[in-house]
Amino acid sequence: MTMPGYQTRTPPKAPERRGLATASLVLGLVGLPCLLLCGLGLAAALVGLVLGVVAATRGQPRHLAIAGIICSAVTLAVGTVALVWLLSKAAGCADTSRYPDDYARRQCIDREFPFTHGSEADESDTYVR
Repeated sequence: MTMPGYQTRTPPKAPERRGLATASLVLGLVGLPCLLLCGLGLAAALVGLVLGVVAATRGQPRHLAIAGIICSAVTLAVGTVALVWLLSKAAGCADTSRYPDDYARRQCIDREFPFTHGSEADESDTYVR
């Protein structure tokens, strides 16, 4: 009951905490292009997935946490598929029955991974048959 002329005062509501959910979403989104940087996106997506799960269990905004979990999971899936594909191509070049000498293996690597061309170290290499 209030006295005439006075109003009851309620304390201000605490601001909604959403830092973990936002960080999860950002890491999931940033992780996808970072996959091109030597797989750095896999680490970012893994951290984003963990943060998203923690945010969802702590009651932070569920839509942000779920979006972060989904983006991180997609980045992890794309990165894993790309890593398996690259490793299978590299293993094919390491097959000694198909490529018996070092020169043949090097040619396979140059053919399968064209982005390795053009570095200064490659230009100074000479192939000896």
